[in-house]
Amino acid sequence: MARRSDNDYFTLFVKMADVALQTQKLLTEILADFDPEKLREQLDKLHGLESEGDRHTHELMKRVAKDFVTPIERDDIIALGRELDDITDNIEDVLIKIYMYNIKAITPEAMEMLKVVGQCCEKVSSVVTEFSNFRKSSTILKDIVEINRLEELGDNLYIQAFRKLYTKSGDPLETIAWSEVYKQLEKCCDTCEHAADVIECVIVKNT
Repeated sequence: MARRSDNDYFTLFVKMADVALQTQKLLTEILADFDPEKLREQLDKLHGLESEGDRHTHELMKRVAKDFVTPIERDDIIALGRELDDITDNIEDVLIKIYMYNIKAITPEAMEMLKVVGQCCEKVSSVVTEFSNFRKSSTILKDIVEINRLEELGDNLYIQAFRKLYTKSGDPLETIAWSEVYKQLEKCCDTCEHAADVIECVIVKNT
C-alpha cells in the first residue's frame, strides 16, 4: 500500500501540471481578444498563476528534503518538478515578451503555435495524472509519444513562422520582436517534452 506521503508527491505533480494548463488557457484568452491597453493588468493576473505554481514547487522541494524515503528517486522528483514549473514560467514569458516589445497585434502564426502549446499541456496533465499508476496505465506511454509528436509539430510551425517573418516583414523592429515571441512559444513545447522525457525515464527505470 502506498504511503500518504507518496501520494502527496503525485498530487503536487498534478497540481503543477494543472497550473501550467490554466496559464496556457488564460494566455489564449488574452491573445484571442488582444488589447495592448490591458496588458499590464493581464500580466499581473497571469503572474498570479505563476506564483501558485511556485508555491507547489516549493512544497515539493520541502518534502524531498524532509522525507527519508521517496516513491521515486529524488533526482527524478526534482527534475520533474523543475520541468513542470518551467512550463508555467515559459508560458508567462510569452506575454512578458509581447509587453516588452510593445507588440500591438497578434499574428495568426502565434495563435497556431499557442494552440499546440495547449495540446502539449493537456497531454502533460494527462500523463502526470496517470503517473502514480504508471505500471498499470494503458495510456501514459501513448500520451508521451503524442507529446513528442506535438513538439515536432511545434518545431515545424516555428520554422514556417520564422520564414514568413523574414521574407514578408519589412519592419526590422517587428522582425526582432516576433522572433523572440516565436522562440518563446517553441520553448514552451520543448519544456513539455522535457517533462514527458523525465517521466518516461522513471517508467523505464522502474519496470
